[in-house]
Amino acid sequence: MDMSSSKLSLKVLPMKVGICRLEKEARIPDWAIVGGFFSVTRTDDELSVVCMEENIPEDVKCEKGWRVFKVEGILDFSLTGILASIANPLAQAKISIFAVSTFDTDYILVKEDTLEEAVKVLSIEFSVLK
Repeated sequence: MDMSSSKLSLKVLPMKVGICRLEKEARIPDWAIVGGFFSVTRTDDELSVVCMEENIPEDVKCEKGWRVFKVEGILDFSLTGILASIANPLAQAKISIFAVSTFDTDYILVKEDTLEEAVKVLSIEFSVLK
């Protein structure tokens, strides 16, 4: 089943988040896991943290000023094309994204200065709640 026949709902979450890069052997910092939204990914190359912007210390390598779209509802693993259906129109509008997926749903991050344009672009295909 693909998502082309079904209208997704997206919700703009109120917080600003930052995307941080730490050394691959770094301990997960306490500041990273405070607040209502965070994601931590460790690979062989890095420790990547997405967290509440106000929690990030000044000396941490990061990109601040990201806003979050949440795909509403629980997405079944058999669904295909969800991220592509969101990413493609944003790419055509030259809006960069950072995606975070969880067991239940997807989150698409855009820079705050592109949020209003992203809402316009996504409102053509999706129900967008602010």
